[in-house]
Amino acid sequence: MSASNNDFYSNLLVHKLPVSKLVAKKALFNEVPQNWHILVSDIRDSTSAIQKGHHHEVNLVATGSVIAVLNQAFKSNVRVPFFFGGDGSVLIIPEDLLEKSLTVLSKHKTNSSDNFGLDLRVGNVPVSEVYNHNLELKLARTQITSLLNIPLVLGKGLQFAEQQIKGNESAQSLNLDSVELDLSGMECKWDRIEPPRNDQEVISLIIDGCGNEEPSIVYSKVLKKIDKIYGSPLQRKPITAAKLKLKASLRQIRAEMKAKLGKSDPSYLIRNWLMGRFGEIYLKKTQAGRNYIQKLVELTDNLTIDGRINTVITGTSSQRKSLLEYLDHLESASKIKYGYHVSRQSILSCYVWDLQTNDHIHFVDGGNGGYTSAARNLKAKLA
Repeated sequence: MSASNNDFYSNLLVHKLPVSKLVAKKALFNEVPQNWHILVSDIRDSTSAIQKGHHHEVNLVATGSVIAVLNQAFKSNVRVPFFFGGDGSVLIIPEDLLEKSLTVLSKHKTNSSDNFGLDLRVGNVPVSEVYNHNLELKLARTQITSLLNIPLVLGKGLQFAEQQIKGNESAQSLNLDSVELDLSGMECKWDRIEPPRNDQEVISLIIDGCGNEEPSIVYSKVLKKIDKIYGSPLQRKPITAAKLKLKASLRQIRAEMKAKLGKSDPSYLIRNWLMGRFGEIYLKKTQAGRNYIQKLVELTDNLTIDGRINTVITGTSSQRKSLLEYLDHLESASKIKYGYHVSRQSILSCYVWDLQTNDHIHFVDGGNGGYTSAARNLKAKLA
């Protein structure tokens, strides 16, 4: 494989258009190279685990499935697009990264089963197979804030890959000693986050285009409607600096430790417990800490377009009712199907590579398994 192919994603133009306008301009999207692969991880029966109160562990395992691959990509100096889903992830990677990525995910799968009793399905589908089924997989990058740009996908390619893995997870022949599972940078130290105002709620929303109207056009209309009802992306973001609080729960710190290390480490437990107890003094009272908090908010992405719209937003119940009325109208016209979940809080997990630069990424989900519950709601409609 040529180096230029490995650099496909990093070489894409970063557009400055609002997402609501960009998704309607398919000509600005690029086909993913045929020799790249779609890497899927998904926690089997995550709904049951969340109902039993294990939403924190589900979030940890899902976050780890992204970070394990990103760390391998970072070591190879390759940038790859990824999509976090609350109970799993999808990444699009070049062939050169495939074996190492599958190996670290296989190790993460074993670790997740041993420590949390969670069954992480892992697999890959070649992009060429998507095209062989006459499905679309087009990718673009866009600037969300001055610090954050994200990938956008049009077409059903990623959903096809997810269904292939969920329906037939094949055993991989891998040399598990060839690479170490590296989850360095994974930080899940934030307590559940309240909305900016007391009269607000958090809604996790997944919208799937049906085909009676070109999905990119209907997605553009939906995003403009969300802008009209909820305000700008910054106004509807569920994460604000004022509401961020470090957690000091030994149970949650122990879970993070087992996810990252696969074992108990008293020094890790004590260090992170002390950080939870006293770290807010640094974060709220020092300039460096305040700068990090501000960057964290800017680098938190609450919108994913992976062939569907996935977003976590905050607003009032009356705003939600206005949006759902509009979505019901589109659904009755067979233009979309959608699922949603309402909670009082959001959950934040982080990938912190370098605190001094902008090399950190933050994953947000609604409380009590927001995306997982919304997906279950959507799946019932699609069935």
